[in-house]
Amino acid sequence: MADEQKNEDPKTGKTRTEEFKLNGGEILDKVKEVIHEGNIRRIILKDEKGRVFIEIPLTVGILGAALVPVLAAIGAIAALVSKLTIVVEKVE
Repeated sequence: MADEQKNEDPKTGKTRTEEFKLNGGEILDKVKEVIHEGNIRRIILKDEKGRVFIEIPLTVGILGAALVPVLAAIGAIAALVSKLTIVVEKVE
């Protein structure tokens, strides 16, 4: 399930956030999918109560091997928590 909001960023123009509520096994796959789509500024993982587990700023320079530790951290979090919300901030 995805919820979408639009925000105004004074530096670059418009940003959009999407929220995905997923179970543990689906989290890492969704994060990989979202990163592959591009135009991602930030990914935030929250628990059911809205507490932030990890906030990952993504820049154009983060590619390939640089993502391995980030994906490992997300996999570890997904193994510990049964349900998470992924907040994806995209640049339009």
